[in-house]
Amino acid sequence: MVIERLREDIIDGTLAAGTQLSEVELAKSFGVSRGPIREALQRLIQEGLLRGEPHRRVSVPVLTKGDVADIYLARTALESAAVQSIIASAKSEETYKELDRNVRLEDAAEAAGDWEAVKKYDLEFHTILVAASGSQRLQRMFSTVISETRLCMGALTGEDVRHHHEAQSPSEVNHRKISELIRDGDTVGALAALKKHFDDAVLALTSRDSEDDEELAATL
Repeated sequence: MVIERLREDIIDGTLAAGTQLSEVELAKSFGVSRGPIREALQRLIQEGLLRGEPHRRVSVPVLTKGDVADIYLARTALESAAVQSIIASAKSEETYKELDRNVRLEDAAEAAGDWEAVKKYDLEFHTILVAASGSQRLQRMFSTVISETRLCMGALTGEDVRHHHEAQSPSEVNHRKISELIRDGDTVGALAALKKHFDDAVLALTSRDSEDDEELAATL
């Protein structure tokens, strides 16, 4: 319960970037001993949603543009491996059906102007993709970087997401295109599309502060 509540508060911005957390204060707030609090904080540090430094309180990370680029570098490597595994193991059609269901839900949410749901389906698309590889190790590594991605996207308001979708150029790659390339067994095309998709995402997440390369969270 403590882990889930803290995770939600970090991702939705209730606990803003830079916020320091005290075991004593959290224990009082949740009405539990410091043991479960300490365990929850360590778990969230492992997920990348909190940062712990010696002799200092645990805090919510302040992500820089470099952090965002690094998160997506790791995601590119992990999800590219998943795509290769899916196509090589003849799971393309099965995976496409799962991804297509997600894409349709995302499209419906966009049409309805439900931008929070669009963010949710965006993350679910990539979670489905990695899970379809069947690799437990890829999924385990992915669970960390997707948590950090939620931290990035948590700073985006629904209006930010709407603006990004409306401003997309014809050259930008969406989930539908990636899923169709996987369905067709086009490994080279799917990998190129995935990389372009992530390059566009990094640009969208960092472009609001082109002059200042300090704290991304302070500008989103």
